[in-house]
Amino acid sequence: MSTQRPPRPDRPLRVVQWATGNIGTRSLRAVLDHPRMTLAGVFVSGPAKAGRDAGELCGTGPTGVVTTADPDEILRLRADCVLYMPRATDHDELCALLASGANVVTTAGGFHHPAGLDPALRNRVEEACRRGGTSLHATGSSPGFITEAVPLVLASVQRHLEKLTIHEYADLSRRNSPGLLFDVMGFGEAPAGAFDEGRLAHVRSGFGPSLRMVADALGLPLESVEARGRIATAARTTAIAAGALQAGTVAAQRITLSGRHAGRTLLEFNATWYCTTDLDEAWDLRPTGWHLKVDGDTPLDVDMRFPVPLDRLAAVSPGYTAHRAVNAVPAVCTAAPGIRTTADLPLFTADLSPA
Repeated sequence: MSTQRPPRPDRPLRVVQWATGNIGTRSLRAVLDHPRMTLAGVFVSGPAKAGRDAGELCGTGPTGVVTTADPDEILRLRADCVLYMPRATDHDELCALLASGANVVTTAGGFHHPAGLDPALRNRVEEACRRGGTSLHATGSSPGFITEAVPLVLASVQRHLEKLTIHEYADLSRRNSPGLLFDVMGFGEAPAGAFDEGRLAHVRSGFGPSLRMVADALGLPLESVEARGRIATAARTTAIAAGALQAGTVAAQRITLSGRHAGRTLLEFNATWYCTTDLDEAWDLRPTGWHLKVDGDTPLDVDMRFPVPLDRLAAVSPGYTAHRAVNAVPAVCTAAPGIRTTADLPLFTADLSPA
């Protein structure tokens, strides 16, 4: 069994960017700009992006680092950390990275609550971490920042917590993605009798582990995480960027996850997506962003908005996910081997010092 030494403070961390989609491209740019990191390599998923200078993919100047579609080339780099950001996690390649001696920070999810993992998968990943002396951390903006880091900070001033509620709002009226909105998310459809179970399962599996991790950190483990959904329809035909939204069709959706402890809701996450505010019923629809409410002996009400025009949000929003992952790298590289959650890591922030 090999043991990875903590990176020396007198040299930059050698970081690999794995995948270069919207989030990965923003992450790649952040690594290149970071004063305490150096880009060791870039893995891309297909031949169209392979063999190119990394700077071409993120709009910077030449870097001297050539992209590769060969995972073995990445393994041979023996980087300090891999920013692992594919659309879906391949457990074989993830374990190979960890066993090779590379720490991993991922936005692909799946590891926010290790105790809830399939035991065989958890044992396999933990064994890869032991072999490589490495750590794995899953983070992002949501889940991650808003469902873990912020709630833990807000709870730090409580001695008695009744309920912590997270609302996430997304105004999709200027999102020019008809395939996503109409075909995948079901906007513009006639309302059905029951909320789509696939969407409920997606939010439950993506955000439920975050709620469980926070509850465990508070010493109040959840006995269940329940999901329910609601829809509202357009009051009249409305033009949105993706096309026409007909009157009487689905125009807003809300999925609520309720994490229950001792028979009551302790933690709640609400995802509200809407294409117009002109609905057939009155909903509390806030601008794109987050709203958190803490009911306890130290009550709090926090509004966090994205002060960006909707037409520019697509260009700005990847940073909310990518930058937290990049900023986590130093803490993950010095953490004890294993799957490490937000509660396991020390509080970390951005290193904005000059290079």
